[in-house]
Amino acid sequence: MDKDIREVVKLKYAEAITQKTGCCSGNSGCCSPGSSDAMDMITGNLYGQNEVEGLPGDMVATSFGCGNPTALAELRDGETVLDLGSGAGLDVLLSARRVGPSGKAYGLDMTDEMLDEARANQAKAGINNVEFLKGHIEDIPLPENTVDVIISNCVINLSGNKDQVMKEAFRVLKPGGRFAVSDIVLKKPLPEKAQEDLVAWTGCIAGAMLEQEYREKLAQAGFTNVEVETTRVYDFNDQDVQQMLPSLSKDDLQSLNGAAVSAFIRAIKPQSD
Repeated sequence: MDKDIREVVKLKYAEAITQKTGCCSGNSGCCSPGSSDAMDMITGNLYGQNEVEGLPGDMVATSFGCGNPTALAELRDGETVLDLGSGAGLDVLLSARRVGPSGKAYGLDMTDEMLDEARANQAKAGINNVEFLKGHIEDIPLPENTVDVIISNCVINLSGNKDQVMKEAFRVLKPGGRFAVSDIVLKKPLPEKAQEDLVAWTGCIAGAMLEQEYREKLAQAGFTNVEVETTRVYDFNDQDVQQMLPSLSKDDLQSLNGAAVSAFIRAIKPQSD
C-alpha cells in the first residue's frame, strides 16, 4: 500500500506541475477531479503579494499547499531550513530570503518534474542560497544534526509511513531545532473506504492523521513542546470539495463536516544533555 500511494502521488503531482493545473483542478490535478473552487478552499489566499514580490508570477498558482509555513515559522538570519516535499520551490525561496545570504534553504522532492520547475524558478528569482535535492521524506538525504528548521506544506499527510517521516525529521534537525509544518489534520476519523482510496490520498485528506495521532507520532519520534493550531476548516457541504473524496456519499460527507482542517504544527528537538 505504501509503495502504491507513493507512485500515485508522484504521478499526479508530475501531471499537475507539467500541465500547470493546480493541486485540485482538472481531471489530471493532484486532488482528484475537483474544480478550481475546491483548490481555492485549500490553497487560496495563503500568500500575501508583498511576500511573493520578485518571484516568478506563476509560482503561487502552482503551489499545492494547505498553509503558509514560512509566515508562521520563526526563521532567523544564518539558519538552515529544509522543506519536505518542496514542489515548485515557493516555500524554499521564501525561506532563503528570510535566513539571508549566510543561511541556506534545502528543498526535498521525489518528482523530477517538480525539481525541474523549482530549479527554473530559483534561476529566475536569482536566489543563490538554495539547494534542491531528490529523495523521499521517509529517507532524507542529509546527515544528522544538519538543519535548524524543518518546514513542509501539506505533504506529510501524503506519506504512507508517517512514523518514518517523523524519525527522519528528528534525525536531521540539530539539537534545539524546530519542526514547523502546515498540514491537513482530522478532528474525527474518516470512513475506512476513504482511507483506502488512492485517489483520495493524492487529494491530501484521506491520508491525514487525527490531531491526537499527529501529536503522539511526534512525541514517539522524540519531539517535545508539540502544538497544533487550526488555520482553516473545510466545508464538505460544498459540492466541489465533495469531489475530493469520491468514494463517499453526500450523507457521509455531510456527517464529516468540520472533520478536516488545515493546521500549523510546531515541535522542538530537545537540546542534547
